[in-house]
Amino acid sequence: MQARDVVVVGLGAMGSATVYALARRGIRVTGIDRFDPPHDRGSSHGESRVFRMAYFEDPSYVPLLRLAFDHWRKFEAYTGEQVLLVTGVLEAGLPGSPLVAGSLRSAVQHALPHEVLRPCEVNKRFPAFSLPDDWDCVFQPDGGVLRPERAIRLFLSAARGLGAQVRVKTVVREVRPVADHVEVLLESGEVIKSGSAVLAAGPWIADFVPELAAHLTLTRQPVVWFRPTDQDLVRPDRMPVFSLHMQDDLIYGFPDVFGSGVKVASHLSGGDLSSPDASRLAVSDEEKASLGAILKRYIPAAAGDPVQATTCIYTRAPDEHFVLGLHSDHPKIVLASPCSGHGFKFASIVGEVLADLATTQATNSPIELFRPDRFIQG
Repeated sequence: MQARDVVVVGLGAMGSATVYALARRGIRVTGIDRFDPPHDRGSSHGESRVFRMAYFEDPSYVPLLRLAFDHWRKFEAYTGEQVLLVTGVLEAGLPGSPLVAGSLRSAVQHALPHEVLRPCEVNKRFPAFSLPDDWDCVFQPDGGVLRPERAIRLFLSAARGLGAQVRVKTVVREVRPVADHVEVLLESGEVIKSGSAVLAAGPWIADFVPELAAHLTLTRQPVVWFRPTDQDLVRPDRMPVFSLHMQDDLIYGFPDVFGSGVKVASHLSGGDLSSPDASRLAVSDEEKASLGAILKRYIPAAAGDPVQATTCIYTRAPDEHFVLGLHSDHPKIVLASPCSGHGFKFASIVGEVLADLATTQATNSPIELFRPDRFIQG
């Protein structure tokens, strides 16, 4: 039986960052994934992710976001590769929009750089947009675009270079606490003895923690790239990352950073999934048309034909917050899921947090909001 200090199950955003953080500390860590990450089966693919500092979901995320920003920059310095491109983030919506009001409240409370803009000011500064005269708008200059696949590759490559063991295309069947350690049972029959385990399995988390299953909803999220009608206006130096709150939708998207088009998606559910392995419907013509119509109305420079589409999974908690912390009954097991569709930006600091919890069962980082015991009672 192989013995390790920590085993990390799942090597998407949080798991790969955790393996890297542990390896940097000289911990004997093994990271395991059933696929070969980065892959397109979970929640960490699709070329780009939003980084935003003012947080409409809850102002208490901001201290963690400040740490995340610093750690992304440190990671870039360590690897010599860019992962975060600052473009600014524009959030806009109907009068009284909770999106805009929540971000503004967060920005004011934490003294974050921001501008409250009139729609005419947005349309002039960023001429790709054509926002209605009565909308509310706030601009965050520190936001931007993260590259998820590149980040995961770099986390795992750096971790291997530091001595971590990374096992891909390897299925974990069970993680069970035994006395003062944890046993990780693989599909092959192999058992790994570990001081602790981090479960960062994304939508597969309920396979290991069945008591979470009743509290989680898996949703299919369509994502579409559109060919710009005016390429010059949708470059990242002229168009920020954006979120728009309409009467019946909340969409987000990106400038044409990589030459693949303007990427757009809805934050609302595109349909529930019975399991992470369930067949996902391809993005329909109706879904493409719906997103295209929104672009035509509000961002006409981006509203060309759809050029590619994919789907990803949100693993949603009822309160839309993360589940992050020690298992209530088994403190040798650390839980790191779900992220409710807005977690990737935190990976750089969550990796450090999970490394803290796996090695000392405590952290100084502010994660009280995410306590697993709000769902799992000890």
